[in-house]
Amino acid sequence: MSGSSLRKMIRQMFGFDFEDVRLGWSDVKPADLVFATIWYSARFVRDLPFENIRCYFVQDFEAQFHPMGDAYLMAENSYRYGLYPITIGRWLTAMLGNQFKVESVYFDFCADLRVYRRLPDVQREKAICFIHQPEKFRRCPELGIEALGIVKHFMPDVKIYLYGSRSAGRVWFAHENLGLLSLEECNQLYNRCTVGLCISATNPSRIPFEMMAAGLPVVEVYRENTLYDFPEEAILLCESTPESLANGLMERLSNQRDSGVAGQAGARFMQERPIEYGLKQFYSEVEVLLAGGKPAKRIVEPMYRKPCLVAEANPKWASSGLATRMSLPDYGRLSFLPPVPRRIIRFLYYGLRRLLS
Repeated sequence: MSGSSLRKMIRQMFGFDFEDVRLGWSDVKPADLVFATIWYSARFVRDLPFENIRCYFVQDFEAQFHPMGDAYLMAENSYRYGLYPITIGRWLTAMLGNQFKVESVYFDFCADLRVYRRLPDVQREKAICFIHQPEKFRRCPELGIEALGIVKHFMPDVKIYLYGSRSAGRVWFAHENLGLLSLEECNQLYNRCTVGLCISATNPSRIPFEMMAAGLPVVEVYRENTLYDFPEEAILLCESTPESLANGLMERLSNQRDSGVAGQAGARFMQERPIEYGLKQFYSEVEVLLAGGKPAKRIVEPMYRKPCLVAEANPKWASSGLATRMSLPDYGRLSFLPPVPRRIIRFLYYGLRRLLS
């Protein structure tokens, strides 16, 4: 692909038109500041043959995209190359400091409030929406589906909306798969539902913040990476078991008052975080670096301090007749393959299972 073709693609997909677009690693011209944006580009930025300010835009703890082994450790090494990180969200800044002794700064998760907002003419349904992306392991698609299966068993009148992927995955209960949605369609969905489920294991996703901007209460897993950026009044963090996530979802579905309070709290929280706010934070840090300074260090503390929601031991789980359809994800055995062959094998695997079931 030529630079002009890539420029056209960027313009069509993102609406930005860059005058100079280059593809590959061999034709990098001297610049005042260079960003690595993925773990395997960090070493390349470190080794550039000209003087520059070497930065690292860290969006996830990318080591956890891989099983423990070469790729995991090499991704961790990217934080040891002396680049200056700017992270999206506060947890990554805390993690880099605590685990790697690397100083960094963050900009906050924000949302485009022109898109994600409360729609007064849309009525809430007794429904859950789940960002279901079987091709993205960090989204924990199996864990989410197991939790929703429990909810559907005990609350069969609840509507389940899946969205975010063309892949249907393995789902055994009644649901509606909406596939890929536009931003406006996402906001419509967030306004229709009672609770949103979004799981992200390597950094918070931006999606819960967009849900909150639309006034939608959110359920997520309680892990270190979710404690630093979420307001405890608007989100419910649950132990990362299907039973605990199901309890959290059913609690939000059953208690309209608490759900309403959480939805309003999320909307208030996001009113102070329009997309321009995060962009301004990022731009300010870059300006300081270009001026020869060093961004001021900020103390990062967990924002969410409530206890984790844990499902109580209950014999009804075992005696209710619930068909869990549990199976272990086969991710580890296929993760060594490139993405396209991996998706083909999974497509054939799930297709064969549907034919035999």
